[in-house]
Amino acid sequence: MVYIVVCEILCSYPYLKWSLQYLTQKYIKMWLICGDVMEFVIYAKGHENIRGLHKTTLEITKEMHLTPKGDCIIGVSADKSMQDFPEEFKEKIRKSKKIIVEIEVEGIKDVVIGRGDERLILNHPTDIVIRKSDFICPRTLMIKADKGAKDINREIIEKLKNGANLTFRIIVE
Repeated sequence: MVYIVVCEILCSYPYLKWSLQYLTQKYIKMWLICGDVMEFVIYAKGHENIRGLHKTTLEITKEMHLTPKGDCIIGVSADKSMQDFPEEFKEKIRKSKKIIVEIEVEGIKDVVIGRGDERLILNHPTDIVIRKSDFICPRTLMIKADKGAKDINREIIEKLKNGANLTFRIIVE
């Protein structure tokens, strides 16, 4: 692909750190940094029923409504799902030994680190789930994560309960 070649050429200069923005036909923002790191950003919203109490999973969804039973969900009304991921990004996730998800709300950040797996399906139309376990289904983004919903900064959870906006940045090395 042209954008990879251009980025690799630019990154070959020792004192230059370049990044290249690539917009898909659906206007999805994805950054490719020197051919080694890819990034995908999803925007979601908080909801009054967000509790963030699940011990082993964390989820964002395109669904607009949330019941108190969904204790792993930290964001609703997401603007994208895994169906929007470019195929190159999905392949990078599957092969990755390290995936970083940055969760940002009103300037407060938390980070979740996990890994990919060649068995990941990555095609659910609404849900994106991070798992501490190695369970895989179409909703799974990454496995062996170091945090579930209950481990997310409680100040972030409180702001999400009040309807704050959420930035969910997926960085794949």
